[in-house]
Amino acid sequence: MTKHIVLGKQVHNRICQFRLGLLLIVLLASAPTYTLASDAIPMYDKGANTFYISGNIRGLGPTEFMVDTGSGYTTINQNTLEILLEKGQATYVKQLTGILADGQRNTYPVYRIASIRLGESCVLHGVEAAVFPGNTRHILGLSALKKVGEFTFAFTPPQLRLSNCEKAAT
Repeated sequence: MTKHIVLGKQVHNRICQFRLGLLLIVLLASAPTYTLASDAIPMYDKGANTFYISGNIRGLGPTEFMVDTGSGYTTINQNTLEILLEKGQATYVKQLTGILADGQRNTYPVYRIASIRLGESCVLHGVEAAVFPGNTRHILGLSALKKVGEFTFAFTPPQLRLSNCEKAAT
């Protein structure tokens, strides 16, 4: 009699474990899945250890960005801003007083750019960009890089790895 009770408990425990495992499989299968897209964007050096990536600003077209992890804001130039405003792709946000690398303190307007594509497929929406006068280069700064969550600046091979990218429509 004792042997049957012990065996009965073992069988009961195994059935419970099986049911629990089956329930876990069903729950995992029915749970929504999220894919964190990751992009590795090739960088190229234009000399003086400054790295650039290709990109596209909606309303402007193909462009390049100098990658600057020390810059708090992405920057565009006044010429680019005029094109974006004409096409309804930028909105004024605020004035920003910034200190440049040479220590100079200036005030710049900040605009929200509708959409920027980095590399071939990483799309960022609503990027705040400081506007520099004239036709200066575009800078990819932290206001854009924060939108991807994590990023890695790699030297071998030179590439910018971005996580949490929205994929461009193909």
